[in-house]
Amino acid sequence: MQSENLKIAYFSAEIGFTPNVPTYSGGLGILAGDHIKAAADNRLPLCGITLLYKEGYLKQKLDPDGNQTEDYPRFHPQPILRPVDVDVSIKLRGRIVNILVWVFYLEGVSGHTVPIYFLDTDHPENDEKDKSITFRLYSGGKEHRILQEAILGFGGCAMLDALGYQNIETYHMNEGHAAFVTLALRNKFDNDAEKVKQHCVFTTHTPVSAGHDKFKTEMTRKVLGDLIPANLDCSIINGELNMSLLALNFSRTANGVSKLHGEISQKMFPSFNICSITNGVHHTTWAALATRETYDKYIPGWRENTDLLRNADAIPDDELWHMHYENKRRLLDYANAHMHVGYERSRLMLGFARRAAGYKRAMLLFKDPDRLSRISDGRLEIVFAGKAHPRDQLGKEIIRNVIQEANKLFGSVLITYLENYNMWLGRLITSGVDVWLNTPLRPNEASGTSGMKAAMNGVPNCSILDGWWAEGCRNDVNGWAIGGTEDTGDDDADADSLYTTLEHKIIPTYYDQRDKWISMMRESIITSADFTAQRMVNDYRKYAYKC
Repeated sequence: MQSENLKIAYFSAEIGFTPNVPTYSGGLGILAGDHIKAAADNRLPLCGITLLYKEGYLKQKLDPDGNQTEDYPRFHPQPILRPVDVDVSIKLRGRIVNILVWVFYLEGVSGHTVPIYFLDTDHPENDEKDKSITFRLYSGGKEHRILQEAILGFGGCAMLDALGYQNIETYHMNEGHAAFVTLALRNKFDNDAEKVKQHCVFTTHTPVSAGHDKFKTEMTRKVLGDLIPANLDCSIINGELNMSLLALNFSRTANGVSKLHGEISQKMFPSFNICSITNGVHHTTWAALATRETYDKYIPGWRENTDLLRNADAIPDDELWHMHYENKRRLLDYANAHMHVGYERSRLMLGFARRAAGYKRAMLLFKDPDRLSRISDGRLEIVFAGKAHPRDQLGKEIIRNVIQEANKLFGSVLITYLENYNMWLGRLITSGVDVWLNTPLRPNEASGTSGMKAAMNGVPNCSILDGWWAEGCRNDVNGWAIGGTEDTGDDDADADSLYTTLEHKIIPTYYDQRDKWISMMRESIITSADFTAQRMVNDYRKYAYKC
């Protein structure tokens, strides 16, 4: 891509475009990767900017009792990434920090190429403390987080200038981690705040307060020095710099990632106009092998135009069932080989895989284990997966509890927890289970893209009406709703709704109404056409990028 043609710079603290490059932890990074892939498919004049984590995110190990330990195998960027011959540096903690730059050229189905730039402080001329800034994703304390976000925002803008990208019209900050872009642009535009605002857009991804970085201003000024201006009162509350407020104050548009999340974000930040652009998933990345082969045969052109997924009626029932049979076989073969659990393809399989966080309520399914056992009566098998952050003791406790409950139910419900959830395993699970389960505490699930991936593979969802499912659910047509649209926070009521739906809807349909089940699979595919990254990027082009 010629530098004069690039118009959009997309900043994200993590970008997950392949499991071979461990620069992502979960939904935010994988969404960023899907965004960039769709931009390449849609010939958008965009580049991505992120950090290179040479020790990546954690590699998860689980013992038989569910205790998580972490390894950090070192990632060698070459030959996947190429070094970029450019000199970039910024001043942090009173000394110069040199930044190496790597690039990956991502080619879309259109043949258009989008570069992803990776910033790396493991430079031979750096102080040892500075070399380690970008070693691990989401590691260290608050000061380390400021350093990483400074490399992303200030360093990313310095890199763009050094590479000659002079015609960028939009700097897209994917979450508040990238908000220092605004201060870099203030320096670039001679402190013209309005000009900064005309160049920036901001996407917020969570209604959970812990997801909005706040740094003590004293620490921030100590780390950033002259990079941070004195007059930032609009983004500082009670001596803390709020990165989301910083981004909002200097952005021409801001959006949440589903309609419901947009409404929640507007209430969180009532002084700003926050709209919504619902997330989507990249179709050829998340469609499993058998899915892709089936769509190629019966929905030609779907790779170029995801709207054609609405033509899923063209797939014969027996072909659709065979497609899922092959996807499920691959998952069961993997799980049985690694965990020795004895899963069978004839039994109904539920899937629950996501980061271990309290609001995601992985334990809701075990609210009444005796009732779950009676409902199952040997007809259910369940697969779990998901990592906890190394310092998240609550998340680790959730994993232990799930595995201990699974052990107690052995013999009546077959349950296992697959370790080291990543992109590869994510596609295997979302395509291979029979039902995708999601039980967040409404309205804390901003989007829930894993459910979109399941739907794209013809897997019905059973979920709380939160995030995307509040938009996509057609109850008992393309999946099932757990509970209603009230934000009650009532675990007992939601668990009762889940058990009732399993007992009286899901299990009888799966075992006794094959035609209806296949119809629900087909309706899931049709629904997924509204939740692709291709649609999402076109929405950003129309409402945020204006190009």
